[in-house]
Amino acid sequence: MSRAAPARKPDGHFFSLRRFGAVLYKEFIQMRRDHITFGMMIGLPLIQLFLFGFAINADPRNLPTLVEIGDNGPLTRAVISGMQQSGYFDFRGQVAGTAAGEEALRRGVANFVVVIPQNFERDVVRGRSPQVLIAADASDPSAVGGAAAALSGIVNVAIRETLIGPLAQPSAAPPFSVVVHREYNPEGKTSTNIVPGLLAIILSMTMVMITAVAIVKESERGTMEMLIATPVRPLEVMLGKILPYVFVGYVQTGVFLVAASVVFHVPFDGSWLAFFWGFNLFIVVNLALGFLISTAARNQMQAMQLSFFTILPSILLSGFMFPFGGMPGWAQFIGQGVPATHFLRVIRAVMLKGGDVPDVAFECGALVLILIVISGIALLRYRQTLD
Repeated sequence: MSRAAPARKPDGHFFSLRRFGAVLYKEFIQMRRDHITFGMMIGLPLIQLFLFGFAINADPRNLPTLVEIGDNGPLTRAVISGMQQSGYFDFRGQVAGTAAGEEALRRGVANFVVVIPQNFERDVVRGRSPQVLIAADASDPSAVGGAAAALSGIVNVAIRETLIGPLAQPSAAPPFSVVVHREYNPEGKTSTNIVPGLLAIILSMTMVMITAVAIVKESERGTMEMLIATPVRPLEVMLGKILPYVFVGYVQTGVFLVAASVVFHVPFDGSWLAFFWGFNLFIVVNLALGFLISTAARNQMQAMQLSFFTILPSILLSGFMFPFGGMPGWAQFIGQGVPATHFLRVIRAVMLKGGDVPDVAFECGALVLILIVISGIALLRYRQTLD
Protein backbone atom coordinates (compact mmCIF):
# COMPACT_ATOMS: atom_id res chain seq x y z
CA MET A 1 0.00 0.00 0.00
CA SER A 2 1.56 3.26 -1.16
CA ARG A 3 1.91 6.14 1.21
CA ALA A 4 0.62 9.59 0.32
CA ALA A 5 3.29 12.16 -0.37
CA PRO A 6 3.61 14.67 2.45
CA ALA A 7 2.25 18.14 1.83
CA ARG A 8 4.85 20.59 0.77
CA LYS A 9 5.47 23.23 3.37
CA PRO A 10 5.90 26.83 2.29
CA ASP A 11 9.27 28.38 2.90
CA GLY A 12 9.71 30.57 5.88
CA HIS A 13 9.76 33.86 4.02
CA PHE A 14 6.92 36.21 4.94
CA PHE A 15 6.65 37.51 1.34
CA SER A 16 8.07 35.82 -1.71
CA LEU A 17 8.45 37.70 -4.98
CA ARG A 18 8.41 34.37 -6.78
CA ARG A 19 5.04 33.35 -5.35
CA PHE A 20 3.65 36.85 -5.91
CA GLY A 21 4.88 36.87 -9.51
CA ALA A 22 3.30 33.48 -10.21
CA VAL A 23 -0.11 34.66 -8.96
CA LEU A 24 0.21 37.93 -10.86
CA TYR A 25 1.15 36.12 -14.08
CA LYS A 26 -1.80 33.76 -13.68
CA GLU A 27 -4.24 36.69 -13.26
CA PHE A 28 -2.97 38.40 -16.42
CA ILE A 29 -3.46 35.17 -18.35
CA GLN A 30 -7.00 34.84 -16.99
CA MET A 31 -7.74 38.45 -17.89
CA ARG A 32 -6.51 37.91 -21.42
CA ARG A 33 -8.74 34.85 -21.81
CA ASP A 34 -11.83 36.68 -20.49
CA HIS A 35 -12.40 38.87 -23.53
CA ILE A 36 -15.76 40.26 -22.37
CA THR A 37 -14.47 41.50 -19.02
CA PHE A 38 -11.33 42.93 -20.61
CA GLY A 39 -13.41 44.69 -23.26
CA MET A 40 -15.70 46.14 -20.60
CA MET A 41 -12.75 47.51 -18.63
CA ILE A 42 -11.42 49.31 -21.70
CA GLY A 43 -14.61 50.08 -23.60
CA LEU A 44 -16.91 51.30 -20.84
CA PRO A 45 -14.70 54.21 -19.69
CA LEU A 46 -14.19 55.27 -23.31
CA ILE A 47 -17.93 55.20 -24.01
CA GLN A 48 -18.63 57.23 -20.86
CA LEU A 49 -15.95 59.73 -21.87
CA PHE A 50 -17.36 60.29 -25.34
CA LEU A 51 -21.00 60.33 -24.22
CA PHE A 52 -20.47 62.83 -21.43
CA GLY A 53 -18.01 64.86 -23.48
CA PHE A 54 -19.91 65.15 -26.75
CA ALA A 55 -23.51 63.90 -26.49
CA ILE A 56 -24.61 65.20 -23.08
CA ASN A 57 -25.50 68.86 -22.75
CA ALA A 58 -27.01 70.34 -19.60
CA ASP A 59 -27.92 73.48 -21.56
CA PRO A 60 -29.76 71.98 -24.55
CA ARG A 61 -29.81 73.92 -27.80
CA ASN A 62 -31.12 73.53 -31.33
CA LEU A 63 -34.44 72.26 -30.02
CA PRO A 64 -37.05 71.60 -32.75
CA THR A 65 -39.37 74.58 -33.18
CA LEU A 66 -42.38 75.25 -35.39
CA VAL A 67 -43.91 78.61 -36.17
CA GLU A 68 -47.45 79.78 -36.93
CA ILE A 69 -47.11 83.01 -38.88
CA GLY A 70 -50.06 85.37 -38.91
CA ASP A 71 -48.04 88.37 -40.09
CA ASN A 72 -44.84 88.06 -42.10
CA GLY A 73 -43.40 91.54 -41.83
CA PRO A 74 -39.85 92.79 -41.09
CA LEU A 75 -40.32 92.72 -37.32
CA THR A 76 -41.64 89.15 -37.46
CA ARG A 77 -38.64 88.06 -39.50
CA ALA A 78 -36.29 89.82 -37.09
CA VAL A 79 -37.80 88.02 -34.10
CA ILE A 80 -37.60 84.61 -35.79
CA SER A 81 -34.06 85.30 -37.03
CA GLY A 82 -32.97 86.31 -33.53
CA MET A 83 -34.46 83.14 -32.04
CA GLN A 84 -32.67 81.06 -34.68
CA GLN A 85 -29.32 82.78 -34.10
CA SER A 86 -29.59 82.34 -30.32
CA GLY A 87 -28.91 78.62 -30.79
CA TYR A 88 -31.81 77.51 -28.61
CA PHE A 89 -34.40 77.22 -31.37
CA ASP A 90 -34.15 75.19 -34.55
CA PHE A 91 -37.05 76.10 -36.83
CA ARG A 92 -38.28 73.04 -38.70
CA GLY A 93 -41.28 74.50 -40.55
CA GLN A 94 -44.68 76.10 -40.17
CA VAL A 95 -48.00 74.93 -38.78
CA ALA A 96 -51.46 76.03 -39.81
CA GLY A 97 -53.63 76.77 -36.83
CA THR A 98 -53.56 76.20 -33.10
CA ALA A 99 -54.74 72.59 -33.35
CA ALA A 100 -51.79 71.61 -35.55
CA GLY A 101 -49.36 73.23 -33.12
CA GLU A 102 -50.88 71.45 -30.15
CA GLU A 103 -50.70 68.15 -32.02
CA ALA A 104 -47.01 68.71 -32.79
CA LEU A 105 -46.25 69.35 -29.12
CA ARG A 106 -48.27 66.36 -27.97
CA ARG A 107 -46.56 63.99 -30.39
CA GLY A 108 -43.10 65.33 -29.52
CA VAL A 109 -42.45 66.62 -33.04
CA ALA A 110 -41.49 70.01 -31.62
CA ASN A 111 -40.44 71.44 -28.29
CA PHE A 112 -41.72 74.92 -29.12
CA VAL A 113 -44.44 76.44 -31.30
CA VAL A 114 -44.09 80.18 -31.92
CA VAL A 115 -47.38 81.93 -32.72
CA ILE A 116 -47.16 85.34 -34.46
CA PRO A 117 -50.65 86.92 -34.30
CA GLN A 118 -52.39 88.49 -37.26
CA ASN A 119 -51.80 92.20 -37.84
CA PHE A 120 -48.81 91.93 -35.51
CA GLU A 121 -46.73 94.74 -37.00
CA ARG A 122 -49.72 97.06 -37.48
CA ASP A 123 -50.60 96.68 -33.80
CA VAL A 124 -46.99 97.37 -32.82
CA VAL A 125 -46.92 100.59 -34.85
CA ARG A 126 -50.24 101.69 -33.35
CA GLY A 127 -49.00 100.99 -29.82
CA ARG A 128 -51.44 98.22 -28.99
CA SER A 129 -48.74 95.99 -27.43
CA PRO A 130 -49.58 92.66 -29.13
CA GLN A 131 -48.38 89.37 -27.73
CA VAL A 132 -46.18 86.73 -29.33
CA LEU A 133 -47.12 83.33 -27.89
CA ILE A 134 -44.57 80.57 -27.45
CA ALA A 135 -46.16 77.25 -26.55
CA ALA A 136 -43.51 75.06 -24.93
CA ASP A 137 -43.45 71.37 -24.09
CA ALA A 138 -42.55 71.75 -20.42
CA SER A 139 -42.76 68.05 -19.63
CA ASP A 140 -38.96 68.37 -19.52
CA PRO A 141 -38.31 71.64 -17.62
CA SER A 142 -34.60 71.69 -18.51
CA ALA A 143 -35.48 72.05 -22.20
CA VAL A 144 -37.52 75.22 -21.57
CA GLY A 145 -35.54 77.11 -18.96
CA GLY A 146 -32.56 78.30 -21.01
CA ALA A 147 -34.62 79.14 -24.07
CA ALA A 148 -37.18 81.12 -22.08
CA ALA A 149 -34.44 83.09 -20.33
CA ALA A 150 -32.93 84.09 -23.68
CA LEU A 151 -36.17 85.51 -25.09
CA SER A 152 -35.93 88.94 -23.48
CA GLY A 153 -32.57 89.60 -25.09
CA ILE A 154 -33.81 88.34 -28.46
CA VAL A 155 -36.81 90.69 -28.34
CA ASN A 156 -34.69 93.72 -27.41
CA VAL A 157 -32.32 93.10 -30.31
CA ALA A 158 -35.20 92.69 -32.77
CA ILE A 159 -36.80 95.94 -31.59
CA ARG A 160 -33.54 97.86 -31.72
CA GLU A 161 -32.66 96.70 -35.23
CA THR A 162 -36.14 96.94 -36.79
CA LEU A 163 -38.01 99.82 -35.16
CA ILE A 164 -35.73 102.67 -36.19
CA GLY A 165 -36.36 106.24 -37.30
CA PRO A 166 -39.99 107.30 -36.98
CA LEU A 167 -40.94 103.83 -35.75
CA ALA A 168 -38.61 103.97 -32.77
CA GLN A 169 -40.45 103.66 -29.48
CA PRO A 170 -39.78 106.60 -27.15
CA SER A 171 -41.29 104.90 -24.12
CA ALA A 172 -39.45 102.46 -21.90
CA ALA A 173 -42.17 99.85 -22.26
CA PRO A 174 -41.54 97.30 -25.05
CA PRO A 175 -43.91 97.59 -28.05
CA PHE A 176 -44.89 93.92 -27.77
CA SER A 177 -44.52 91.11 -25.27
CA VAL A 178 -43.57 87.45 -25.45
CA VAL A 179 -45.68 85.03 -23.44
CA VAL A 180 -44.35 81.52 -22.78
CA HIS A 181 -47.12 79.00 -22.21
CA ARG A 182 -45.65 75.97 -20.48
CA GLU A 183 -47.77 72.96 -21.31
CA TYR A 184 -47.99 69.52 -19.66
CA ASN A 185 -45.97 70.67 -16.65
CA PRO A 186 -46.83 74.32 -15.99
CA GLU A 187 -45.28 74.30 -12.53
CA GLY A 188 -41.95 73.10 -13.90
CA LYS A 189 -41.69 70.25 -11.39
CA THR A 190 -38.71 68.01 -12.06
CA SER A 191 -40.46 65.00 -10.53
CA THR A 192 -43.23 65.24 -13.13
CA ASN A 193 -40.62 64.63 -15.82
CA ILE A 194 -38.28 62.23 -13.99
CA VAL A 195 -40.77 59.90 -12.33
CA PRO A 196 -42.45 58.62 -15.54
CA GLY A 197 -39.04 58.09 -17.09
CA LEU A 198 -37.90 56.08 -14.09
CA LEU A 199 -40.25 53.26 -15.07
CA ALA A 200 -38.29 52.77 -18.31
CA ILE A 201 -34.97 52.69 -16.46
CA ILE A 202 -36.23 50.36 -13.72
CA LEU A 203 -37.68 47.89 -16.21
CA SER A 204 -34.51 48.05 -18.31
CA MET A 205 -32.29 47.28 -15.34
CA THR A 206 -34.35 44.47 -13.85
CA MET A 207 -35.75 42.73 -16.93
CA VAL A 208 -32.45 42.54 -18.82
CA MET A 209 -30.33 41.55 -15.85
CA ILE A 210 -32.76 39.05 -14.31
CA THR A 211 -33.24 37.18 -17.58
CA ALA A 212 -29.58 37.11 -18.54
CA VAL A 213 -28.35 36.02 -15.11
CA ALA A 214 -31.09 33.40 -14.67
CA ILE A 215 -30.34 31.69 -17.99
CA VAL A 216 -26.56 31.79 -17.48
CA LYS A 217 -27.02 30.34 -14.00
CA GLU A 218 -28.78 27.33 -15.51
CA SER A 219 -25.89 26.83 -17.91
CA GLU A 220 -23.42 26.89 -15.03
CA ARG A 221 -25.46 24.37 -13.04
CA GLY A 222 -25.87 22.04 -16.02
CA THR A 223 -29.66 22.21 -16.24
CA MET A 224 -29.43 23.92 -19.62
CA GLU A 225 -27.70 20.81 -20.92
CA MET A 226 -30.80 18.81 -20.03
CA LEU A 227 -32.96 21.25 -22.02
CA ILE A 228 -30.65 21.03 -25.00
CA ALA A 229 -30.90 17.24 -24.94
CA THR A 230 -34.68 17.47 -25.34
CA PRO A 231 -36.43 18.17 -28.68
CA VAL A 232 -37.36 21.70 -27.54
CA ARG A 233 -36.91 24.31 -30.26
CA PRO A 234 -34.95 27.58 -29.73
CA LEU A 235 -38.10 29.71 -30.01
CA GLU A 236 -39.84 27.53 -27.43
CA VAL A 237 -36.91 27.84 -25.04
CA MET A 238 -36.78 31.60 -25.54
CA LEU A 239 -40.50 32.13 -24.89
CA GLY A 240 -40.53 29.73 -21.97
CA LYS A 241 -37.62 31.52 -20.35
CA ILE A 242 -38.74 35.11 -20.73
CA LEU A 243 -42.52 35.04 -20.30
CA PRO A 244 -42.51 34.23 -16.54
CA TYR A 245 -40.62 37.45 -15.94
CA VAL A 246 -43.40 39.41 -17.64
CA PHE A 247 -45.32 38.91 -14.39
CA VAL A 248 -42.43 40.50 -12.50
CA GLY A 249 -42.65 43.50 -14.83
CA TYR A 250 -46.38 43.77 -14.14
CA VAL A 251 -45.75 43.86 -10.40
CA GLN A 252 -43.05 46.52 -10.76
CA THR A 253 -45.27 48.63 -13.00
CA GLY A 254 -48.21 48.41 -10.60
CA VAL A 255 -46.09 49.50 -7.64
CA PHE A 256 -44.61 52.30 -9.71
CA LEU A 257 -47.96 53.69 -10.84
CA VAL A 258 -49.33 53.71 -7.29
CA ALA A 259 -46.22 55.46 -5.93
CA ALA A 260 -46.18 57.98 -8.80
CA SER A 261 -49.78 58.95 -8.11
CA VAL A 262 -49.86 58.86 -4.30
CA VAL A 263 -46.38 60.10 -3.42
CA PHE A 264 -45.35 62.34 -6.33
CA HIS A 265 -48.83 63.32 -7.62
CA VAL A 266 -47.90 62.64 -11.25
CA PRO A 267 -51.03 62.77 -13.42
CA PHE A 268 -52.24 60.02 -15.71
CA ASP A 269 -54.26 61.86 -18.35
CA GLY A 270 -54.07 59.48 -21.29
CA SER A 271 -55.35 56.14 -22.51
CA TRP A 272 -54.77 53.01 -20.44
CA LEU A 273 -54.87 50.95 -23.64
CA ALA A 274 -52.02 52.95 -25.15
CA PHE A 275 -50.03 52.49 -21.95
CA PHE A 276 -50.83 48.76 -21.90
CA TRP A 277 -49.50 48.20 -25.42
CA GLY A 278 -46.41 50.31 -24.83
CA PHE A 279 -45.21 48.80 -21.58
CA ASN A 280 -45.94 45.21 -22.65
CA LEU A 281 -43.84 45.67 -25.76
CA PHE A 282 -41.08 47.29 -23.73
CA ILE A 283 -41.02 44.45 -21.21
CA VAL A 284 -40.78 41.80 -23.93
CA VAL A 285 -38.02 43.74 -25.74
CA ASN A 286 -35.92 43.90 -22.58
CA LEU A 287 -36.47 40.22 -21.81
CA ALA A 288 -35.40 39.34 -25.34
CA LEU A 289 -32.32 41.51 -24.86
CA GLY A 290 -31.53 39.61 -21.65
CA PHE A 291 -31.87 36.34 -23.55
CA LEU A 292 -29.47 37.66 -26.21
CA ILE A 293 -26.95 38.61 -23.52
CA SER A 294 -27.18 35.11 -22.06
CA THR A 295 -26.07 33.66 -25.39
CA ALA A 296 -22.85 35.72 -25.23
CA ALA A 297 -22.01 35.50 -21.51
CA ARG A 298 -20.15 32.51 -20.12
CA ASN A 299 -20.84 33.17 -16.47
CA GLN A 300 -23.04 35.29 -14.23
CA MET A 301 -20.47 38.02 -13.81
CA GLN A 302 -20.22 38.51 -17.56
CA ALA A 303 -24.01 38.54 -17.80
CA MET A 304 -24.18 41.33 -15.20
CA GLN A 305 -21.42 43.28 -16.94
CA LEU A 306 -23.11 43.10 -20.32
CA SER A 307 -26.46 44.00 -18.75
CA PHE A 308 -24.93 47.11 -17.20
CA PHE A 309 -23.40 47.94 -20.58
CA THR A 310 -26.91 48.15 -22.08
CA ILE A 311 -28.29 50.22 -19.20
CA LEU A 312 -25.86 53.11 -19.74
CA PRO A 313 -27.30 54.15 -23.14
CA SER A 314 -30.80 53.79 -21.72
CA ILE A 315 -29.99 56.46 -19.13
CA LEU A 316 -27.89 58.83 -21.24
CA LEU A 317 -29.22 58.58 -24.80
CA SER A 318 -32.94 58.03 -24.33
CA GLY A 319 -33.96 61.51 -23.20
CA PHE A 320 -34.33 60.44 -19.56
CA MET A 321 -31.76 62.81 -18.08
CA PHE A 322 -31.18 65.20 -20.97
CA PRO A 323 -33.54 66.46 -23.72
CA PHE A 324 -33.33 64.16 -26.73
CA GLY A 325 -33.71 67.00 -29.22
CA GLY A 326 -30.72 68.83 -27.73
CA MET A 327 -28.26 66.02 -28.42
CA PRO A 328 -26.10 66.01 -31.57
CA GLY A 329 -27.38 64.16 -34.62
CA TRP A 330 -25.13 61.12 -34.26
CA ALA A 331 -26.22 60.65 -30.64
CA GLN A 332 -29.88 60.89 -31.64
CA PHE A 333 -29.27 58.28 -34.34
CA ILE A 334 -27.83 55.86 -31.77
CA GLY A 335 -30.57 56.74 -29.31
CA GLN A 336 -33.25 55.72 -31.81
CA GLY A 337 -32.02 52.15 -31.46
CA VAL A 338 -32.38 52.19 -27.66
CA PRO A 339 -35.74 50.70 -26.55
CA ALA A 340 -36.00 53.06 -23.59
CA THR A 341 -36.09 56.05 -25.97
CA HIS A 342 -39.39 54.98 -27.48
CA PHE A 343 -40.96 53.82 -24.22
CA LEU A 344 -40.08 57.14 -22.58
CA ARG A 345 -42.01 58.91 -25.33
CA VAL A 346 -44.93 56.53 -24.87
CA ILE A 347 -45.21 56.90 -21.11
CA ARG A 348 -44.73 60.67 -21.09
CA ALA A 349 -47.23 61.08 -23.92
CA VAL A 350 -49.79 58.98 -22.08
CA MET A 351 -49.28 60.18 -18.51
CA LEU A 352 -48.54 63.87 -19.08
CA LYS A 353 -50.01 64.75 -22.49
CA GLY A 354 -53.22 62.71 -22.54
CA GLY A 355 -52.03 60.57 -25.46
CA ASP A 356 -54.13 57.83 -27.05
CA VAL A 357 -53.24 54.78 -29.15
CA PRO A 358 -52.70 56.75 -32.41
CA ASP A 359 -50.33 59.12 -30.57
CA VAL A 360 -48.01 56.28 -29.56
CA ALA A 361 -48.44 54.05 -32.60
CA PHE A 362 -45.14 55.09 -34.18
CA GLU A 363 -43.16 54.47 -30.99
CA CYS A 364 -44.83 51.08 -30.49
CA GLY A 365 -43.96 50.21 -34.08
CA ALA A 366 -40.33 51.10 -33.37
CA LEU A 367 -40.37 48.79 -30.34
CA VAL A 368 -41.77 45.97 -32.49
CA LEU A 369 -38.96 46.48 -35.01
CA ILE A 370 -36.31 46.43 -32.27
CA LEU A 371 -37.92 43.29 -30.83
CA ILE A 372 -37.74 41.52 -34.19
CA VAL A 373 -34.06 42.41 -34.63
CA ILE A 374 -33.04 41.38 -31.09
CA SER A 375 -35.07 38.14 -31.21
CA GLY A 376 -33.63 37.21 -34.58
CA ILE A 377 -30.05 37.68 -33.42
CA ALA A 378 -30.75 35.81 -30.17
CA LEU A 379 -32.25 32.83 -32.00
CA LEU A 380 -29.30 32.72 -34.39
CA ARG A 381 -26.83 32.71 -31.50
CA TYR A 382 -28.71 30.13 -29.48
CA ARG A 383 -27.16 26.71 -29.90
CA GLN A 384 -28.82 23.39 -29.29
CA THR A 385 -25.52 21.68 -28.62
CA LEU A 386 -22.93 22.57 -25.98
CA ASP A 387 -19.40 23.42 -26.98
